[in-house]
Amino acid sequence: MLSLPARPLLLDTHVWIWVLEGAVREIGHAAHDAVMEASASGRVLVSAISVWEVGMLEAKGRVRFSMEVGEWVRRALGAPGVHFSPLSPEVALDSTRLPELVRGDPADRILIATARRVGATLVTRDTKILDYGRQGLLSVIDATP
Repeated sequence: MLSLPARPLLLDTHVWIWVLEGAVREIGHAAHDAVMEASASGRVLVSAISVWEVGMLEAKGRVRFSMEVGEWVRRALGAPGVHFSPLSPEVALDSTRLPELVRGDPADRILIATARRVGATLVTRDTKILDYGRQGLLSVIDATP
């Protein structure tokens, strides 16, 4: 029997921060285990939009790191098994043409479009994204504890 590789996991920005900061209580056990397994096999993706969101959150004082935010991002993107997913023209356009209307945050639209384009499962606690996944339009893992 042919064994197919598991799908990559795209981390929503909040999940990326919590995993790298060791805030295990913020993430459900099953989601945390899935991220650790994907990391061990080099299947964790972080979108360019998440780097932007981290910068915005830090600039607004909504998150604080023990180091300068640029250094945190460099280290976080260099974590074992983590790969950077750039914002391609295809993803940018896909984000404007998602099936079913996804209202709200443009960053969420880009995350959804990225996951769909690269065939990844999006790990999130965002209820709107989870609802979108429940419609069968996106593969998701609920990171709610």
